[in-house]
Amino acid sequence: MKKKFILFDNDGVLVETENWYYEANVLALKEVGITLELDRYLEIMARGGTAWELAFEQNIAQNIVDKQREKRDLIYQDFLLTKNIEIPNVQKILNDLAKNYKMAIITTSRRVDFDLIHKNRGIVDFMDFTLCVEEYKRAKPYPDPYLAGLKRFNAKKEETIVVEDSQRGLSSAYNAGIDCIIVHNEFTKSHDFSKATYHIKKLEQLEKILEFS
Repeated sequence: MKKKFILFDNDGVLVETENWYYEANVLALKEVGITLELDRYLEIMARGGTAWELAFEQNIAQNIVDKQREKRDLIYQDFLLTKNIEIPNVQKILNDLAKNYKMAIITTSRRVDFDLIHKNRGIVDFMDFTLCVEEYKRAKPYPDPYLAGLKRFNAKKEETIVVEDSQRGLSSAYNAGIDCIIVHNEFTKSHDFSKATYHIKKLEQLEKILEFS
């Protein structure tokens, strides 16, 4: 069935934010004596866990973890305001896609961070709606986020495709029964993408893939 709807992940697909979220976690955990190695973080990320598992493994109290989480969020928001998170040609790509597809963003980002990321960026102008982590029951890798996207569009699974860059996101799409295109990048290159329907190296390749899907 011809695809009519595209459900985009946000971080790593439309904006380059994943490394900065990792760095914010590194700095917050370092303050309580924990080193967050990238390999461990990517393993946690792939299955939908949290970097604060390391703190609980070291028997660090919940109130301290909560305090450091708040610090992490502030550090991350500062990165969002001061670092280059652009992915080249995203607006042009979305403008071309908008001629033939209805689109939405389905993300595990908090709404406050999402709105900060997209302020004056123009990306959400091409979207019918956006869903953040507060707006569905269970986060990726559960199917809930993408099932919520289908419901909002009143779309069939067969006429919808997901665009992701992480194993956790792919699992969410797969568990929802929706075809998924993986955009490969260096940050998530260790993830298992064997369940993906299609693979591309750059977002510019998306439209061509969709012509044959």
